[in-house]
Amino acid sequence: MERTLAISIPENDKYYDIYINNESVESLYKELLVRTKNRRRVIVFSEKVYKLYSKNLPFPKNEIFILKDGEEQKNLKNYIRLIEKLIHNRMTRKDVLIAIGGGVVGDLSGYAAATYMRGINFIQVPTTLLSMVDSSVGGKTAIDMPSAKNILGSFYQPECVYINLNFLKTLCERQYMSGIGEVLKYAFIEGNCCNNEPKSLFEFLSINSSRILSRDLYFLEKLVTICLLYKINVVRADEKEAGLRKVLNLGHTLGHALETLTKYKKYTHGEAVIWGLTLIFNWALKNCYIDTVYYKAAMDLISLYGFKNIREKIKTDKLIELMLLDKKADSGVIKLIIPNGARVVTEKELKNVYEFKAWLSDQIG
Repeated sequence: MERTLAISIPENDKYYDIYINNESVESLYKELLVRTKNRRRVIVFSEKVYKLYSKNLPFPKNEIFILKDGEEQKNLKNYIRLIEKLIHNRMTRKDVLIAIGGGVVGDLSGYAAATYMRGINFIQVPTTLLSMVDSSVGGKTAIDMPSAKNILGSFYQPECVYINLNFLKTLCERQYMSGIGEVLKYAFIEGNCCNNEPKSLFEFLSINSSRILSRDLYFLEKLVTICLLYKINVVRADEKEAGLRKVLNLGHTLGHALETLTKYKKYTHGEAVIWGLTLIFNWALKNCYIDTVYYKAAMDLISLYGFKNIREKIKTDKLIELMLLDKKADSGVIKLIIPNGARVVTEKELKNVYEFKAWLSDQIG
């Protein structure tokens, strides 16, 4: 099983391929060697991936940079450590940085690639479901600060992306379900993203939940492909998030605030997104953006995958403060992506933050 998707971005005349297969990890290693022949390399591994696959991916020790696991590792200190590694290895603009891991590894490595010598070659090898369907494609790179998630970053597209589904066999259950959280988001925005593709993800997730939860690679290949086709359509139309790409942030403004408030340690990204997504669906229902039929269908789909409500004692004032620091906020106005019909979302300004804060207090109190 092998599939190649192509992404072209007219805005900057950028083109690259996304390779999806379930061949052996050893074959991936050989492909990377061929791809990077006659170039210096630095390979950034997540710590868990390196422990599991170092024998299958036996790059020379001097080329390897290991990043501990966890969102809190996507920080300024590790960014500087990686830049120092690139300098030490005498990397030039024609050389290549390879990220092998989840979204944390990809985001930090991509930001280093974008800023070292004003840009060097970069290859994404996502190993988690979340990074396969989302962060490895589209060129968003970033690191976190204690007060805000992804606040330092750039748009920087990779040279190519290698998605080997075999990595999902060893992914821990919690991180796998974190990826499912991001996948479910796509089911609620597919009306915005489809272009020529049929609106099929919602049904696919509903009908095949048992196969997806058991990590059947045949169904995972289809799932990853559908999500990436949606994302490719969005990025092709709006690389820099000036318009359409904002729909990918459904659930994220609240979710990112929760992650920041809990110091990136208590919840996975997918868990935080589902929390934010559920709250936004409640808000949309209250304000008549969606009807009760679609609301129930959406909540049933979330429940089908075993997600439960997060019960977290949160100071609403602090949550609102963090939302105002979100990259999408503008001049003290919070902007949210809100369901606006079945599988369609739209951006709305919160004209009355005090009213929203009072409602939010009731929801999470």
